[in-house]
This record gives sequence, C-alpha cells and structure tokens, in this order.
Amino acid sequence: MHKYIQTILILFISVFMLTACDPAAGPSSNKNIRPSRGTNEVAQANLNLAIAYLKEGKYENALENLEKAKLADPGHSATYNVLGLLYQQINEPKKAEQNYKKAISLNSNDSSTMNNYGNFLCGQDRLEEALNTFSNAANNPLYATPEIALTNAGSCLYNNHKKSEAKEKFQEALQINPKVPQALIRMSEFALDDFNYLSARAYLQRFQEVSRHTARSLWLGIQIERELGDKDAVSSYALLLKNSFPDSDETAILLESKVK
Repeated sequence: MHKYIQTILILFISVFMLTACDPAAGPSSNKNIRPSRGTNEVAQANLNLAIAYLKEGKYENALENLEKAKLADPGHSATYNVLGLLYQQINEPKKAEQNYKKAISLNSNDSSTMNNYGNFLCGQDRLEEALNTFSNAANNPLYATPEIALTNAGSCLYNNHKKSEAKEKFQEALQINPKVPQALIRMSEFALDDFNYLSARAYLQRFQEVSRHTARSLWLGIQIERELGDKDAVSSYALLLKNSFPDSDETAILLESKVK
C-alpha cells in the first residue's frame, strides 16, 4: 500500500473510531477527522469497517461498506474522503477526485479532506492546484493542525524539485509545531546538504525525541556523525540500522561503504 495512504488510514482509525465510540474523548491531532454529531450509528459503523478493510487492502469489502455508509447518511463528508482514498489507491483518479470534491462541498471546513485532495493533486502533477489546496487547509481558522498541511505542501514542492520553497514550508510548519517528524528529518537533510553538520545533528536529535528511528533517519545520523568525526556515534547508528532494518536499502549502502 502507498505509504501516504497507509499513514492516513492509521490516523483515521486511531482518531475516528475512538471519537465515534467515546463522545467524551479528548482533543486529537486532527479534529477534522471526527464524525459529525448528526452522523448515525449505522453510517459510523460501516465507515469504521471500510477503513479497516482498506487498511488491509480488501478494496471490495471497503467499497461495500462505504456504499452502506452513504445510504445511511449521504451527507457525511468523511465517507467521501475515504472513498477518495480508496479510488486513489486503486488508480481511478476521476472517481477519487469526484469524491474528494464531494466531501469538501459537504464540509468546506474539512481540512483533512483538503490535505488528502492536495496530495492527490500533487501525485497528478497538478502542483499549483495542490499548493492552493494545502494553503486553504492551512489557513482554515478551525483547523487544529495547520502544520500538517504546510508539511504536505513542503513534501510536494520537494518532490517537484523546488527545494528552496519546500524548505520554507517545513520551517513554517516547525514554527507552529516544533515536533513535526517529517519536517524535522527533512530540515536535517537540508542542513547536511548545506554542510551545516551541527544544525543537521540538532534537527535529527529533535526528530529522535518525537519519533522512532527509521532506516532513513539512522543512515542520516551515520552521514552526519561521519562528517563530525564522532566514530562512536557512527558505530551506534550503524549497529541500530543493521539490526533494526537488515533488508533496507540504507543497510545495503552501509555495508557497501564498509562502515562498521
């Protein structure tokens, strides 16, 4: 499954299902994913099932439950958001876009859908439209986490080889929330590219405080510490990389470089 969609579904399940079951649940990282108070239990139950099926790659089952959710509550924007994700995953871009637009038409304050739609547009090489969509999401005064939209915009710009503009978006995101893992890791990479090794280390240390290591972050740590001459840190990162991600591309590069 596409990494972006996998991440979105994990967030969707962890937030949506908890708040659907518990009206007294505390604030979440993305309030716009919550079901509306008027959504009936049948629609919510089917949407929950659809998300779980989609996460498992069971697209027919997911679609069946999404259709049931639509019948139970045709005005619930979250259903169309997930339909957009489903059709995006099975490479039906026209249907994906139709459902994202439907979700936004039902709830113009739904920054969760706007984020997903922005990523869809970026994947369709519609950069200007994607950036406008991310901007609308970030500028929504009701959106609790505008840093998500800014980080998504930064990633879109980076993937379109606009590194300077991407860096500005990541910096904006970190000004709002200094603990955004994706922005921190990217800023560490930028600093490494610019030969600012101490800054690169600092960003990576901040990343480590808020997120588990990945093969990417461990390899980044190796590169930074090699430049700073800290052999013990290099060895520590290398050991973690080989033990935790033995089949990763980063481990293959490490072994080829003969870093012990």
